Amino acid sequence: MSKICAFCGKKPQVGNLVSHSNIKTKRRFNPNLQRVRHQFPDGTVRTISVCTRCIRSGKVQKPLVAKKS
Repeated sequence: MSKICAFCGKKPQVGNLVSHSNIKTKRRFNPNLQRVRHQFPDGTVRTISVCTRCIRSGKVQKPLVAKKS
């Protein structure tokens, strides 16, 4: 599974991990991705990887749960 948000395209960034003695080693900053069921405008429901910022901002349309009678 790729670490890319399905809505905003956020992906891992590269930076340095700096120790107390100022030694720098490479590290990755991964986005906080969650697997969420999303209902598309045509009515289909699929599970996609979305960052938490897109979930919080309301870009993800969660499907309605059908009630059992």
